[in-house]
Amino acid sequence: MNIGDSRYTRTFNQPKPILGMLHLTGESAAERLDIARDELDILLRSGVDGVVVENYFGGKTDVRNVMEWVEGKHPELLVGVNVLHDHHLAFELAREFRVDFIQMDSVAGHLAPESDVDFAQELQELRGQVPSVLFGGVRFKYQPVNSGRPEAEDLVIGMDRCDAFVITGDATGEETDVSKVRRFRSVVGDAFPLIIGAGLTAANVHEQLEVADGAIVGSFLKDTHVDTGRIFGPHVEELMAQVHAVRTTTASGVYGRAVQ
Repeated sequence: MNIGDSRYTRTFNQPKPILGMLHLTGESAAERLDIARDELDILLRSGVDGVVVENYFGGKTDVRNVMEWVEGKHPELLVGVNVLHDHHLAFELAREFRVDFIQMDSVAGHLAPESDVDFAQELQELRGQVPSVLFGGVRFKYQPVNSGRPEAEDLVIGMDRCDAFVITGDATGEETDVSKVRRFRSVVGDAFPLIIGAGLTAANVHEQLEVADGAIVGSFLKDTHVDTGRIFGPHVEELMAQVHAVRTTTASGVYGRAVQ
């Protein structure tokens, strides 16, 4: 991958970065923080490159609680946030804490044209307030398509609104169709990062990372391989072993995509 000097390359210097998802499961705020601590320790011991803190099961306060803890205990950790249904809070957290990247499930295509203009202006202002990399979605899982524009046009617009695209299938844990990644690549070219956002497994990692530049992983890392489970060390180690093999193969030029 040759993507030059950008927010992305200044933040992600590991080829094909793997980012583990902290879904913030638990029955109380205290339990959710305890589980996040335990799961983060497993992810770090097993060699992931960073984590995403997301209020998938927990609330917005839980995201803040985890970020406060991470700030004090893991100052060197590559950490991102995805505050579902509240990107304003994600940017607020990035102003308050060290947030290396922010994930937003949609940056283009989800709004009608009359609403999209204001959204684009606001997003530009928010991005200017923080140094964080912005991961954005176009045709992301569970997101509506209201732009009235072709997918390719929304992708071109989205490239001006974020630093990398996160690509998914239709649901959490569902494998991302490689043909969709290739379709996106045909529009954005090799200079714009594409991140797998759902369904990466030890079995498909070679195929997926042959065409993508990294991945956010949740379900496969759980003891049940389902999002409701708990992160399980052997599953993380199994995946990362395959990732290291991909990195070695890619560096040798077999996949035809040179890495930085």
